[in-house]
Amino acid sequence: MPRYKAPVEDVLFLLNDVFNMHRYDNLPGFSDASADVVEAILREGARFCEEVLTPLNRSGDQEGCRRDSDGRVTTPGGFKDAYGQLKEGGWIGISVPEAFGGQGLPFVITQAVNEFLASANMAFAMYPALTQGAIAALLVHGTPEHQVRFLPKMTAGEWTGTMNLTEPQCGTDLGLIRTRALRQDDGSFKLTGTKIFISAGEHDLAENIIHLVLARVEGAPAGIKGLSLFVVPKMSVGADGSLGARNGVTCGSIEHKMGIHGNATCVINFDDASGWLVGAENRGLNTMFTMMNEARLGVGVQGLALSEVAYQNAAAYANDRLQGRAISGVKFKDKPADPLIVHPDVRRMLMTIRAFNEAGRALVLWTALKEDIARHSGDSKERQAADDHMGLMTPVIKGVLTDQGFANTVMAQQIFGGHGYISEHGMEQFVRDARIPMIYEGANGIQALDLVGRKLAKDGGRAVSAFFAEVQACVKQHSSDPAMRPIVEPLGGSLAHLQQATMWFAANALAKPDNAGAGANDYMHLFGLVALGYMWALMNAAAIARLAADANDARMTSKPALARFFAEHILPQTATHLARIKAGAASMMELPAEAF
Repeated sequence: MPRYKAPVEDVLFLLNDVFNMHRYDNLPGFSDASADVVEAILREGARFCEEVLTPLNRSGDQEGCRRDSDGRVTTPGGFKDAYGQLKEGGWIGISVPEAFGGQGLPFVITQAVNEFLASANMAFAMYPALTQGAIAALLVHGTPEHQVRFLPKMTAGEWTGTMNLTEPQCGTDLGLIRTRALRQDDGSFKLTGTKIFISAGEHDLAENIIHLVLARVEGAPAGIKGLSLFVVPKMSVGADGSLGARNGVTCGSIEHKMGIHGNATCVINFDDASGWLVGAENRGLNTMFTMMNEARLGVGVQGLALSEVAYQNAAAYANDRLQGRAISGVKFKDKPADPLIVHPDVRRMLMTIRAFNEAGRALVLWTALKEDIARHSGDSKERQAADDHMGLMTPVIKGVLTDQGFANTVMAQQIFGGHGYISEHGMEQFVRDARIPMIYEGANGIQALDLVGRKLAKDGGRAVSAFFAEVQACVKQHSSDPAMRPIVEPLGGSLAHLQQATMWFAANALAKPDNAGAGANDYMHLFGLVALGYMWALMNAAAIARLAADANDARMTSKPALARFFAEHILPQTATHLARIKAGAASMMELPAEAF
């Protein structure tokens, strides 16, 4: 059975040594998040994930969810009990304001715990993660009545949440949505329509499900400008929070899918279902983006999480499995063969995955800290800079971490050889589960177009210019340090590639937009490599400082080697991405459609 150990020590290193989160103790929530409290939360979260959720991952995948003839859905065996423990532990409400029953702690802690949950059991972790996204949307856009009626129960995990966007005829192009909302005399609406691919859309874990639904009010403009967002509970909710009759919300079927079998991905039918407007009418997409942006960060975490658990199992296998002899000579003379770990190509794969995982985790936590600053700082310039960072990094984290996360699960599977292809070791499940994060919450091609088409030019390029300046300052600061030069010199070269690509788009994409579309994916990955390289520069500097204080710190001794590996073996890919971008769209668009 696959194993998993939550990377608590790495998270603590990032929070305390790399990002020094306690310098923000003046912000709400941070003063309560002392080092001891944060460590206790992470270790208890790790224990829950390792002991409760990991053992259910494979069985949940094999059993899947079941739908009865009346539309009721049953989750795999053990999920309901595990969800009860999740509720009891208060894991959904770590960062929800105390006024609604949460702990009011920094968002960065929630993201760290969510990585543990997704590594241990991604299908299970999606139930609370979607609830957290719905809570975020209602916190920002819900009326005080909505917040009092729904948030305490959702925070406690007694009710869960979903987001309902996709319909049979539209995925990315939400302007084609047909679900309609008819205005009622009491200010509510009656919603009718069908939504598909609704994760956690129906289940037996909670007594109510709060759906956030995009629909079109009768008479609204066509396209995305006519969409509104509604809160639609599965069970009617009284003003005092009590449950009433069943609303007109039913599960029509469960999707048969490649992975995440333990999560109920549903077709949801709305038949004159009572709902209430969230935010302004005809501004539903803007309102939903509060939930979608948080969900996209969460999906990026899923890519990282599956890469991490796949790495852990591949590394253990490489140390145990005897296969052949080292090309440099026998290493284990007392054994009939050497373990896989002696082979350079096996190490190449493991180092590639691990170097990505550690930098990806840093990028996620750095960005989550920016979310805390954007929410809570009293300095308007600091809030603006943090919000700029969030907007810029969201498509990068979602696109790059899920693309590479999937590639890493395949790479980890390769280390197992044929044993990785059969189900016994669990690697094929990681591969299947890792495929969906590249698709949902906006397919990665859309993330790349969002980055190139919207985020680069936004506010005159303020966000990307700030990122370039920050990385350049790091390179300049450490360029004379022999211990840092092997990392920051290649990083400086890759930053120059990113800046050249940005300028090439500015010169060549306005007159010919296909050039932007053709190079967007390469640009997103080029940007991601520079961001991950910057994380390695920061981690390497922090590790060197730790080693100066304690040369025997075994955990820190691996950091410089991983940083050099990333700089030598992974960062050079930026040159290839730049060459592809500069090639433009000509050959890509040359063939007529009928030639395909």
